[in-house]
Amino acid sequence: MVTLIPQKQITLEEFLQLPETKPAQEYIDNQINQKPMPQAKHSRIQGKLTKVINDILEESKIGLPFPELRCTFGGKSIVPDIVVLTYDHIPKEENGDIANVVSMTPDWVIEILSPEQNQSKIIKKILRCLESGCLLAWIIDPYEKTIFAYYPQQVAFFENESDLLPVPDFIKDLKLTNGDIFSWLKF
Repeated sequence: MVTLIPQKQITLEEFLQLPETKPAQEYIDNQINQKPMPQAKHSRIQGKLTKVINDILEESKIGLPFPELRCTFGGKSIVPDIVVLTYDHIPKEENGDIANVVSMTPDWVIEILSPEQNQSKIIKKILRCLESGCLLAWIIDPYEKTIFAYYPQQVAFFENESDLLPVPDFIKDLKLTNGDIFSWLKF
């Protein structure tokens, strides 16, 4: 018989005082969840997608993508695989430098599934982001080669190589297909 030890409930403020861990922990619905350690497929997609998004957004000063950036808002503290913030949402210090702490809902959240990751927990996290003002969220499943797009009032999935993926209005120049994303896994 397995005995379950109840997890002590802590506040968001107490959670934020804990030391950072690798992989990161997240605080959602008064629960602490540890993210799984990324593996090769996850890391490849994360790195390549961050670069592709950055190549469009940074030069035009529209926004920036951030891998593994902690965002704390609406009673939760999450660390999505990629967060995209428009320039007007990037926190700045008085001297104009980028601030370390992000206390707002990301504009676009991207999660990449790892084999041992619980998809229900990711969906729950994404829905909480959308409820708090996130414009779009993706779940990329490298094993099924499917991408789910979550909007505030709609969910869609993309599994054909030629499917053009939706992007937020602020990055209309980004044209990626399902096949583009998963082609990055081939060498």
